Amino acid sequence: MVKYIRPPRHRGIYLLPNLFTTSALFAGFYAIVASMRGDFDLSAIAIFIAMLMDTLDGRIARLTNTQSEFGAQYDTISDIVNFGVAPALIIYNWGLFELGKLGWMVAFFYVAACALRLARFNTKLNDEAQDIRFFEGLPCPMPAGVIAGIVWWSHDVGIPGKHLWWLAAAVTVILAVLMISKVLYFSFKKIDLRKKLPSVTALLVAVMLMFVAYDPPKVLLMIFALFTLSGPVFSIKRLIHQRRLRRPKAKR
Repeated sequence: MVKYIRPPRHRGIYLLPNLFTTSALFAGFYAIVASMRGDFDLSAIAIFIAMLMDTLDGRIARLTNTQSEFGAQYDTISDIVNFGVAPALIIYNWGLFELGKLGWMVAFFYVAACALRLARFNTKLNDEAQDIRFFEGLPCPMPAGVIAGIVWWSHDVGIPGKHLWWLAAAVTVILAVLMISKVLYFSFKKIDLRKKLPSVTALLVAVMLMFVAYDPPKVLLMIFALFTLSGPVFSIKRLIHQRRLRRPKAKR
């Protein structure tokens, strides 16, 4: 009797979450194209749209139980483009080009830092000893938001990027260093959105959305800049607290 051997099943891909990932990738690509045309306001908006799509793809994958290794890898590749290559080219076309070769070297340093940050994050996904309350190093979407905010703000107030090349260089280097640093940032992973929230929290969210709608360039820049600064500030406070605990208590 010949035993029937079932052919191996081919693993497919889940359409819904990967559709959002593709949308994020398209937004990042469009941001690059828009910056090449000098439409820096559109390029900044495209970066923020890419962030929204990147947030939704993971949420939808978890809600619909459609997580996959393919989706995780695809998301990482999309993140490198959206939050690494796109912001670097945007800020280069905006102001770093004034520095010549040094300008594109600074831009590449940012791209390399983003890639290293994502690689480190992926290798520690299954590390049980890792504290999920915190990210090690600045998450890649945050510096992209800072760059997009600066570019959008300068376009809004009418200041050309070539007059702010020094700001472009300083901000790009600092953001790149924070991405590959060991500075801890709050991850918000402990927040359960399915639980009931106080009415005050809902009111604060509504007020924040009102401010964003009133003046998107300034408010979004402020939000992403404050989060970027939160890591070093809390690290300094933690270091001061640890030094106080190590001091020997004075005898009475």
